[in-house]
Amino acid sequence: MHGGPIFRLQPFSAVPSRLLIAPQDLRTADATNAGDIYGGRFLFSGHLVETQGRSPFELNAVHPDWQRQLHGFGWLRDLRAADSQIARQNARALVEDWIRYCGKRHPVGWEAPVVTRRILSWLAHSPFILQDGEHDFYHAFIKSLARQVRFLRQTINETNDGVERLQAALAIASACISMAGQGRFARQSIRRLDQELMRQILPDGGHVSRNPKAIIEIMADLLPVRQAFVAQGLEIPQGMVESVDRMMPLLRFFRHGDGALAHFNGMGSTPSDLIATILAYDDARGAPPSNAPHSGYQRLTGGDSVVVMDTGSVPELTLSGDAHAGCLSFEFSSGAHRIVVNCGVSAKSNAIWRKVSRSTAAHSTLTVDDTSSCRFLAEKPFGHFLGAPIISGPTRVALDREDDPAGSRVSASHNGYAPEFGINHARELRLAADGTVLDGIDLLELEGAVDPDLSFAIRFHLHPATRASVIRGGTAVLLVCRDGEAWEFDAPGLELSLEESIYLSDVYGHRKTEQIVIAGLVQEIPSVTWQFRKTATAKLSRRGTSDFDEIGELPLED
Repeated sequence: MHGGPIFRLQPFSAVPSRLLIAPQDLRTADATNAGDIYGGRFLFSGHLVETQGRSPFELNAVHPDWQRQLHGFGWLRDLRAADSQIARQNARALVEDWIRYCGKRHPVGWEAPVVTRRILSWLAHSPFILQDGEHDFYHAFIKSLARQVRFLRQTINETNDGVERLQAALAIASACISMAGQGRFARQSIRRLDQELMRQILPDGGHVSRNPKAIIEIMADLLPVRQAFVAQGLEIPQGMVESVDRMMPLLRFFRHGDGALAHFNGMGSTPSDLIATILAYDDARGAPPSNAPHSGYQRLTGGDSVVVMDTGSVPELTLSGDAHAGCLSFEFSSGAHRIVVNCGVSAKSNAIWRKVSRSTAAHSTLTVDDTSSCRFLAEKPFGHFLGAPIISGPTRVALDREDDPAGSRVSASHNGYAPEFGINHARELRLAADGTVLDGIDLLELEGAVDPDLSFAIRFHLHPATRASVIRGGTAVLLVCRDGEAWEFDAPGLELSLEESIYLSDVYGHRKTEQIVIAGLVQEIPSVTWQFRKTATAKLSRRGTSDFDEIGELPLED
């Protein structure tokens, strides 16, 4: 109602006189895309569309995700990177086309998240777009921008809670301090942004959705707004200062030795260039914390080894649209080698893969009866409109941590399987101080009698760069990294198996990998003890290839 026909019929005359400042765009540009855009070839969200001389904004029978990227104007950074007169004229012509064809209504172009991205893109690249432009275009640009800001200001309360609403507040605040004569609106927008930051950013720096990706997305938009405050000589809101100071350490918290972030609750492939840019704004550059109790994660470090573990309960219903059923899952890395991972999130816009990635089986943890520890809203009859939030899952996660000179230990349990199976899953991890041994225990705590045929499986998904082979008659698995570093996994008294898996968070698409699986019956094996033990370190030979230390009497094959 706020953004519909009534909004469009309201008279609009409050056009700012000019733009005062252009906030930065921290996201990486690719100048090679400028030529394709000039030639009418638009590749967005895996869909290539050739316009055949028409404006792309006249095309409607295209995938909605493609249209969202087109109408979001993030590709302006690619044209700007080309830094040519042709690219500038092309950008101006495309903005003019949008104002002409979509400036008042469009089913995708006026979705609130799309409007948010377009406002931030137009503001950031306004010097590039407006340079050498005529006065009439300047006026039309400012008028359209102001109309979009007014739309977002009126509809922000109808946006999805979480990152979407916070980014809308950031876009409104950015516009109000970038355009002249905003006065009262600027004060309101700054106050609203401060409230959203204080509400959504937890005391340990995490986001209320528990998604590490949310920190990246928020920081990429928040830091330029903070810099705009400084450039304008305005006092930076307290909520903004505190939020940045809290989020920076937690961004380091999720990083492995190779710079990639752990895959929990919606985190996909890591935008390493963007993270490097964000961390360049970190003045403290301190060590990451070991404990994020409000976000529900634990980090264990020893030597070059890092373990990140999910020890949190389910986010609120309205914030769980991207949350995963991965309680007590973990990722494990040694130096630049990621060894145990979660499958992560697919970059492909595919509902099937999205459903797979959120299941417990796609995480390095225990499953009971091949069932997820959370229940998601079914696609029918309400899922089409409401998405797939988590409607039930772990409500109680007990946690105990101990750090001593010998290493770090985390013990946790959750009740996600209690309502259906009467089982609580408990897991204890201990990482040695030198990082060469990771011990684990998985316990199935029964609340009563259970089905004697009820089975469990403990999965350890391996990174595609790690080679695995079963040794010792199926009682151990040898893991070899690319440079020859080797680890041995075993579970005394139990038979292990290597099965196929898939790594969804690779920047180049899905990759086949393997998983170590320990399976059994709940009543017969109520506890499982397992261990990762480093058995070889890489040595560079004179020929420049890798030689390996000996592992008992088992030589490693190249």
